[in-house]
Amino acid sequence: MKTSEMYLNYNRIEKAIAFIQANFKKQPSLEEIAAHVHLSPFHFQRLFQEWAGTTPKKFLQYISLQHAKHLLKETQSIAEATYMTGLSSSSRLHDLFVKVESMTPAEYKNGGAKLTIYYSTHLSPFGPICIASTEKGICHIAFVDPQKALSNIREQYPLANVIRKELPRHIEVLHIFDDSAQLKNPLHLHLKGTPFQLKVWEALLKVPKGCLTTYAHLAEAIGHPKASRAVGTAIGSNPIAYLIPCHRVIQSSGIFGGYMWGPIRKAAIIGWEQAQVKDITDETF
Repeated sequence: MKTSEMYLNYNRIEKAIAFIQANFKKQPSLEEIAAHVHLSPFHFQRLFQEWAGTTPKKFLQYISLQHAKHLLKETQSIAEATYMTGLSSSSRLHDLFVKVESMTPAEYKNGGAKLTIYYSTHLSPFGPICIASTEKGICHIAFVDPQKALSNIREQYPLANVIRKELPRHIEVLHIFDDSAQLKNPLHLHLKGTPFQLKVWEALLKVPKGCLTTYAHLAEAIGHPKASRAVGTAIGSNPIAYLIPCHRVIQSSGIFGGYMWGPIRKAAIIGWEQAQVKDITDETF
């Protein structure tokens, strides 16, 4: 399916997920959910399957509290390989294809006055996305309305020279929504952050697709077991949406919690990723 089609479908899927979460105690039927997004049950079922790669019923299982708790246990069991050695296949892809470089104080001093930033807007399976980069690498990825993309970058780099221009590296980034293995060249990230923030973001890169972790687990992984709150703050300031997967960090209770780009989008991404790594059946809603 083309990304533009996936994006159009996502608008309706987002509304459906919000409706389900608001009415989960009533266990809404397929007909009720379809009616909420102004589609026939048949059309909604087909659209959902095209977007998510699975049925609404399976998707709801993937974003359930019970499934989240199960995933936390699974992730904890492979934590040593994932965080310490990077030997899991999904993690290793990120280790090989994502290189993080910290901005120097001179590069972001005075609101980024010495930086030239190029940005472009695109469609993703989870809505419009803005990708921006310096000459050294990607510095910003955000799920944001195209009309607000420039102001969103200006918030971080108010004095930078910001130019709207699509670069090949921006297009390369879009492959993360297909399969990281399709990346032909390493993606270089050029990030503004404290040493602690960079350490947290690098640890996030090692959380495999299809896994979930907690703030406490990440704190342990970076050698600061008592710094869960600080880890949460660093995650909340992550400047690279999806690629640095802060959406894979949830509360230890299994509740997904907040997300810079919206809790509904977080649930959608988690469920969508689960559908990519799980065996899909023909089960209907």
